[in-house]
Amino acid sequence: MTILSQNTIPDALPDFRNLGVAARILVIVNSVAFLAAVLKAQNLPQLIDEFLDIALVVEPVLIASLAILSATGPWLASRRYWIGLSLIALGVLWLTAGAQWAWTRASVDTQPLGIIRSGGFALLMTAVLAGYFHLRNRAFSPALSEARLQALQARIRPHFLFNTLNAVLSLIRKDARRAETALEDLAELYRMVMADTKNLTTLARELELTRQYLSLEQLRLGERLVVEWKVDGAPRDALVPPLLLQPLVENAVYHGIEPGLAPGTIEIAIRCEKERLQVKLTNPYHREHQHRQGNRIALSNIRERLALHFDVEATLEAGVNGADYEIRIAMPYRKAAPHSVPADRAAA
Repeated sequence: MTILSQNTIPDALPDFRNLGVAARILVIVNSVAFLAAVLKAQNLPQLIDEFLDIALVVEPVLIASLAILSATGPWLASRRYWIGLSLIALGVLWLTAGAQWAWTRASVDTQPLGIIRSGGFALLMTAVLAGYFHLRNRAFSPALSEARLQALQARIRPHFLFNTLNAVLSLIRKDARRAETALEDLAELYRMVMADTKNLTTLARELELTRQYLSLEQLRLGERLVVEWKVDGAPRDALVPPLLLQPLVENAVYHGIEPGLAPGTIEIAIRCEKERLQVKLTNPYHREHQHRQGNRIALSNIRERLALHFDVEATLEAGVNGADYEIRIAMPYRKAAPHSVPADRAAA
């Protein structure tokens, strides 16, 4: 029973601000409306007339509902599931009745039962969509668990722990204070990466985690590792999937810095543009000295988690650009609560 309760994902309303959610609602409602027209029509001209009659009521209600749900989505999500769903059903019913009344007043051929039929259709579509998103949430719950396991595999590799401990041991006699700081960073790093990865975290925490990781790698790589941070304009309160940057930076070190003999530069650039968070990671690419293709595991893992959290609104592109390997990530800018953003910490 304990295992079942841990793997059960509670019912939750979809994120109505997400383009993927809005697109699915549009497709499902219009498909059902078209099916209703097909059932009533006996020929193609009648089918067109029937669908236009239905669309004159359905489309304004559908567009208005999506606009209202997009604006009130966060507030509805904070309510209990059945309360939020009931409020949505009442709102859609009210909009449908208003649209049908306006259409009946403008039409010469009045239909007394039009409002009742339209209201019934609205409630039916609300129930269909609620069931669809409920089943979709349950269908994706195994994928979320699998993505969590993949995130565990993509976390700090054992060789990193071994090398870091050796670097700390070499510092104990000649720089005890730096060795102590490194051990504190290592403990904090592992505490953060072993936390729950199901929920979104803040960009500030991701930057802190990445800086701690790089400060530890600096112990063993020294001047071979150069990091350029371009994050002054990055919104620290942006919500991102946990372990978004650290596995990518770890791969950048593993594939871009370690194979080379000369110093190499990892560039991390983050900015917000048109309410979208843009992340760019660049590292040297040594075509003749590549490790095994382990970076594809991290990229696949992060791409899957981006899709789980942001659906079609997030993208990840990776490839070779001249002498560099570039990773570009774009996702919607979602703000975290002010109290969840940690205080600034100086970069290593």
